[in-house]
Amino acid sequence: MADRVYPSAKTNPNPPPPATAPGPAFPPAKSQLNGATRLPYRPQPSKASRLRSRRSPCCSCCLCLIMLLVILIILVAVAGAVFYVVYRPHRPAFSVSAIRVAALNVSTAGHLTSRFNLNVTTRNPNKKLIYLYDLISVSITSGGVDVADGSFAAFVQDAGSSTLLSTAASSSSQQLDSTAASDLRKGSSLPLEVDMETKAGVKIGGLKTKKIGIRVRCEGISAAVPKGKAAGAASAGSDCKVKLRVKIWKWTL
Repeated sequence: MADRVYPSAKTNPNPPPPATAPGPAFPPAKSQLNGATRLPYRPQPSKASRLRSRRSPCCSCCLCLIMLLVILIILVAVAGAVFYVVYRPHRPAFSVSAIRVAALNVSTAGHLTSRFNLNVTTRNPNKKLIYLYDLISVSITSGGVDVADGSFAAFVQDAGSSTLLSTAASSSSQQLDSTAASDLRKGSSLPLEVDMETKAGVKIGGLKTKKIGIRVRCEGISAAVPKGKAAGAASAGSDCKVKLRVKIWKWTL
């Protein structure tokens, strides 16, 4: 029996390389390390944006203060409107009832000695407001020259009432210039102006307001000059102009 011949297995033309023993491990390249630990790029805020972020709390605080001030102004305006509607306040009225030159002497050296008797009527036209007056200073002038000074005592004036005030204003040894002395010596009558200044508050029930300044000026008055020892006749004056002096912070209106 003939022997069978089997073909041999095909040989691999590209045999795998023989396994080699593991060599020493090398560290990764520098570019690989940088790529592994590098954080994503975040643009830095500009200087202007940093300033805006710092200013934002300050701007918010200023805005709140402005809003608070506006609210306070609105509340004050509303309260003032309600007060005006309810009480209808009117400023006081003043008039010179009578003025008499009791004595007027100008020496040759130009020294003035004088005494005036002054009556002033003040009226409170309000029906619900009571006036609280401080001392009222009085100055009597003639042609711009101060010829006498006096005062009225402090008083309380009820609503809707009138009060008669009396005082003796005087001047003692006041030095005048030659022109003023000559003007006062001649003539049988004197043109006079009366200026008064005080502070007054308002009382409403049990509430008292802060006192404000009041300035009064009375013009167009003429008083007879006394002859010898006889006093000059009393003269009545016209109504006076009243101005309120309201002080707001550093300004007086």
